Parts: sequence; C-alpha cells; structure tokens
Amino acid sequence: MNVSKTDAVPAAESNAARENGSRILFSILIPVYNEQAYLSLVVDRVLAAPLPPNIDRELVLVDDCSTDRSPEIIKELVERYPNTVRAFRQPKNQGKGAAIRRAIKEMTGDFAIIQDADLEYDPNEYSLILAPLLDGRADVVYGSRFATRETRKVLQYHHKLGNLFLTHLSNFTTGLDLTDMETCYKAFRADALKSIPLRSNRFGIEPEITAKIAKRGWTVYEVPISYNGRRYSEGKKIGWKDGVSAIRLILKYWFIDDSFYDEDEDSDSAQRPEHSKNFGKTLVKKAEPWLGLKTLELGAGLGAISRFLPQKEKLTVTESDERRLKFLRASYDGNAVVDVQKLDLATGETSIDPAAACLYDSVVCFCRHAALDLDSPEALERVKKYLAPNGRLVFNSLAKSKTKDGKTQGHTPEEIRKALENAGLSVLKIQPFASIEKLFLKKSPKTTSQLGFKMFDMLAPRTRWLDSTLPATRYFVVAKYRPENSKEGGA
Repeated sequence: MNVSKTDAVPAAESNAARENGSRILFSILIPVYNEQAYLSLVVDRVLAAPLPPNIDRELVLVDDCSTDRSPEIIKELVERYPNTVRAFRQPKNQGKGAAIRRAIKEMTGDFAIIQDADLEYDPNEYSLILAPLLDGRADVVYGSRFATRETRKVLQYHHKLGNLFLTHLSNFTTGLDLTDMETCYKAFRADALKSIPLRSNRFGIEPEITAKIAKRGWTVYEVPISYNGRRYSEGKKIGWKDGVSAIRLILKYWFIDDSFYDEDEDSDSAQRPEHSKNFGKTLVKKAEPWLGLKTLELGAGLGAISRFLPQKEKLTVTESDERRLKFLRASYDGNAVVDVQKLDLATGETSIDPAAACLYDSVVCFCRHAALDLDSPEALERVKKYLAPNGRLVFNSLAKSKTKDGKTQGHTPEEIRKALENAGLSVLKIQPFASIEKLFLKKSPKTTSQLGFKMFDMLAPRTRWLDSTLPATRYFVVAKYRPENSKEGGA
C-alpha cells in the first residue's frame, strides 16, 4: 500500500552498494525490559535468521533498567558475540519508546527493524520484510499480523479487537490503509528513521511513528507475517492504559506537525517555517508563475520544500552538507526528472557538470539554513553561472531585525534591490511574505511551541492579506538575469 512518494527515501545507496558488491549493514533494534525468559533464545534466533546476500547484521540491545537477570544475560551475549551484539543500558526505566529512541541513536546500519525481546515475532521473516526496501519500492515496511496468509495462530479476540480499533483510528487520521499499525515489525531506511523526531516513552511510539511517516509522505508497504502472541502470564506488558494513551497520541499527532528533525540544526528544528507543510505549499504556489521548465534549488536541506516543487523537464536539488546530500539522493533514486548535486555557494564547490551551466531558467532558494547571502557578491556571481539569459532567481529573504545578542540580520527592500542590481539582476518583485510568522514562531526553534507551530501552519495560506499590515518578517523576491545588465555583459 502506497502513499505519495513526495518525500520518499528509497534504498538508492543500498541498490548501488549491492551492484558494486559492497556490504550492507542491517541494524536490529531490541528494547529489553525484564526478558530473562526468552532473551538469549531470541538473540540466537536473530543471529541465525537468513538474510539476503551481501547483508551483515548488528544487534543493538537497550536494557530499560531491567530488575531481573536480563542485564547479566546481555553481558554474556556481548561477550559471546562481540563483533555483532552492541548493548546499552538506560539510567532509569522509561519505557519501550525511550529504549527504541536510544537504539536509533546508537545504530550504524543502512536499514533497521524493531525486534521485541520475546518470541512473538519470527526473525526468519526478515528477508520477506527487507525485500521492498532493498529493491527500492518502499521507504518503510510494516509486518502485518492481520494481512492475508495461509496459516495463523488464533489470537485472543479482545486484544485483536483493540489492535484493529487503534489501526482504524490511526488510518482515519493519517490516510494510510494499514491493516496492523501496532505491529512491532517496522523496517526502515536507517537515515530516514533517524530524521524523525520521536517523543513517546512507552508503547505510544507505534502510533507516533506511523503518524510522522504519513506526514512525511513516505512510501509504505505491508507484508504478511506470522505471530505467536504471548499471554500476560508469559510476560506481555502492554495493557488497557497503553491503549488509552495510544488513542490520545493518535489524536495528538493528527493535530501536531512534528515530523522533521535535522541533527545538524537546533534540537527541535521541526518548528522551522520551511518544515510547515502549508508554508511550503504556499511558498511554491507563489513562486510557480516564475518557475520555468528547468529549475535549480539551492540549499534543499532534507527536502521539506523540494517535494512541492514542480517536476517539469528538469529539477536539480542541491545541498552543501554531505549527510543531507545522502538523504536527498536516496529520496529521488530512480527519478528521471530530479537529480541531486552538491553545491556550496560560499566556496563554489560543486558536483554539477560544467556543461550544465546556464541551462536553468529558474533558481530558487527557500530554506533558512541556506539563505542566499546578499552581502556576498561572489555568491551572487555563482548563482548567475546557473541562470540562463532571462532566467529568474526566486528566494525569500529575512527582513532586517536585531537578534538577542544585538546583532543585525536580514535586509531592507532597498538593500535587497541594491545587492541584486549590483550583481546584474533586474528586480521584478519584493513583497512581504508570511508576516504572521512573528505571531506564532519564536526566533529560536527550541522555544517555539508545537501549538504555535500548528497555528502558523494552519494560517500561513489564509492570511496573505495581513502581509501588507503586519511588520515584515521576510520578503518574497523575484529577480531576472539579463546578461546585458551585468558587468561582464558590458552594460
């Protein structure tokens, strides 16, 4: 079952790795709390499970401050499998979600799956679950206990009924058509999983992950798996309180947009304007009349706005940061229209073929982390290298203001115009944009509340009439490159 692949993260680099014969690392994340009865057997089965060719595995065990013999068993396992099993211990018991967050932080693989430390799920089905990831069809794969299969263990009816209720409620809020939202077996591309901000400490991690996957627009597949459900007398821990909490979290993440995280930025970088879905849509819609058939995007970040840019003849998405480039390349693997290239305007370093210079009839720059430096004539000259004659440069620039430490940031319309004209660009439009940003978003993403961010997201496309009334926060700018106006053109 698919959702739109607008912000998809398929297995581009793993496909290339397999073709080149290099090894792929599969991270198996195992949260542990009082699992002395089955832990050793589970690890043995995980290590013995067959995997596709050229794939190695690492086990990341996180002990959630167990009070039984689990810590001793984990120590023995690490000593027995020192090159494969890695273990970490939480300072205090926080819950399955917190243990999974720690495992995600510590994992080093290309793909990852969550594995409970009991015998409910069968590791022999890893290959089945990995298949849609390895061939690039999926970004996330859910192992469904309720999808059609030849045989199944008869489950406790009321427990199944609760799972189905939560799945249907989740589907209603996310738009996905899952049959088993609460399944443990969720497999991901590892860098994609690392890019999701996760908050839940207990079993609410399941609906939270699902909601954020849906908001990111990833491609989701389900495969049928077997399930050997255990009884509470055998150590099952989820209860009715967790069901109530899941309902609360499903509704919370239906309302709250908190699905982006970039570890190179502030810890709560989800609250940046460009990570607002409606802000991105509104910005691209405003820019669309100025965009041509071939567009170059500067500083795409994790692609929050890239996913809305029209894909006509050619769309080149660029970044200067290697980690973000890896993410973007995976996002557009196999797309014949979109390519991802390195471009650093500050240094001029790029992977763009020189033969492609001056082929773009529009260049855009929308992400704040890579704002166009209007004070750098060199940066503007480098932009012009990629603009065809009469091509348009479209970007948003922060309005002039003072930071908390007294420094000045941004520019006035007059300063924007002067910088562009000095670079040989004719200004077509300078217009206040998204002035309500100041009402709901703080200067630091760390201090912006999720409610404030949601209000900004909801109102961004509906309050353009306020842009001429409120003090400007940023300007929407369009300029045209006319070679005859530039110095080298002999104006």
